[in-house]
Amino acid sequence: MAQRCPVPAEQQPLNEYQDIRGSWFYSWGSRNLSGYLKPLIVLWVISWGISGPMAAASFAPTKNPLPFALSAAMGALVLPLLALVQLYVGWAHVAGRLRQTTVPYEESGWYDGQLWVKPEDISNRDRLIVDYQVQPVLRRIRRTIGIIAALGALGLMAWPLL
Repeated sequence: MAQRCPVPAEQQPLNEYQDIRGSWFYSWGSRNLSGYLKPLIVLWVISWGISGPMAAASFAPTKNPLPFALSAAMGALVLPLLALVQLYVGWAHVAGRLRQTTVPYEESGWYDGQLWVKPEDISNRDRLIVDYQVQPVLRRIRRTIGIIAALGALGLMAWPLL
């Protein structure tokens, strides 16, 4: 006889995964390449609205176009980086919940925490979801954060040459 899962639906790891995958913000990490890059580029362009005037206050765009462009472009990387960090934290949380063999949950509040041990079939299913659905998203986000860090490092190395 199958054991009934006592964990409330909104706290079940599989439902948390389905929620994050269907979320407006978090689904961005699992989209195809153009669907993933488009919000990043949009955030970077929007960030120019903040970093551009700040860079212009330090470097007149007409007199010092290269220092202006480099400082504004590097400053504009902050917002996409923050969004990627938030994406990573959300997906990593769900991966951790899916990987756990025991699921902590609360029936009605913080004071009545319980633990549910996943049956082997559910635990195996959840590990497969992590390995084939969640880990590729986490790898992609880590890679993108690495690229942004490399761009920032290149910008810092190029700065003295200006």
